[in-house]
Amino acid sequence: MSPPIGLILRLTMDHSSFWRPVATIESLRKRAALLAVVRKFFADRGVLEIETPVLSHASVTDVHLRAFSSQFNYPGSNEHKTLYLQTSPEFAMKRLLCAGSGSIYQICKAFRNEESGRFHNPEFTLLEWYRVGYNHFQLIEEIDALLQVTLNSEPLDIITYQQAFIKFCQLDPLTCSISELQTRSSELGFANIAENEQDPDILLQLLCSEVVEKQIGQRRPVALVGFPASQAALARIDDTDPRVSCRFEIYFKGIELANGYHELTEPEEQIQRFNQDNIQRKSLGLPCMTIDEYFVNALQHGMPECAGVALGFDRLCMLALGAEHINQITAFPIRNA
Repeated sequence: MSPPIGLILRLTMDHSSFWRPVATIESLRKRAALLAVVRKFFADRGVLEIETPVLSHASVTDVHLRAFSSQFNYPGSNEHKTLYLQTSPEFAMKRLLCAGSGSIYQICKAFRNEESGRFHNPEFTLLEWYRVGYNHFQLIEEIDALLQVTLNSEPLDIITYQQAFIKFCQLDPLTCSISELQTRSSELGFANIAENEQDPDILLQLLCSEVVEKQIGQRRPVALVGFPASQAALARIDDTDPRVSCRFEIYFKGIELANGYHELTEPEEQIQRFNQDNIQRKSLGLPCMTIDEYFVNALQHGMPECAGVALGFDRLCMLALGAEHINQITAFPIRNA
């Protein structure tokens, strides 16, 4: 019997070496050693390692995230259901917090239907943890301790979002008008985007990624704190300044390493934000996403005061090994997965 034509085509294409891992075996050994260091760090602090599902019945509403989906066909029936690969384990981990787990962490695969590049692979590894009783500044201290252990880095710096924009963009992000923001964005080289963009957060995110992020955290890690309230995501609003949220990001040597919050625990406020996301999705021509009812029910049961963070483990590996590209620390990236 002749082999299928598809198999013949695959065998004759110049992919004979694609079976090999992209990263060296020595790099993968170092990655494994780094995993062991991280697990010891949390074990020494009494933080419970947990696992949550990769597939979920609902996904995030965030307009900036695109989830992969799949169909589950129930055995013995014609019934099927759309399931989503998790963009992060956040909702499931918070359900555990609501059930009384205490402080928890997880090292897991996450999936985002986005580009593949220097810092991105559609399938990647996240280190995510939640500390009950912590605020975001206490969590930043713990992240700092982890980075010093894993990267031998100097103690991190803290700068507010407002301070960073004033210093590097000569613009106050909390008081500027949309016209001032458009003008300054144009002056900084983004006129093609700024002239037609009416959403201030899009321009602020543009300037943050293209101007601010490239100039902070070069010598030592930095925590950027106090993001605008309109960019709070799942963080609470600052009690002392309603213009800002209790959200932070960690940067080091040009890499966005982590995103964290003093977590929002109010279910009604969270539902309102999910609904607002879907309104924005509709305006952008994106599909509306079903709100995760299990997560909302858990919040209504009650979530303890806590702070949480998602840290890109692949990017941590890049910094620890001095790698220039995520492929150098990944066995099989998307091109030969």
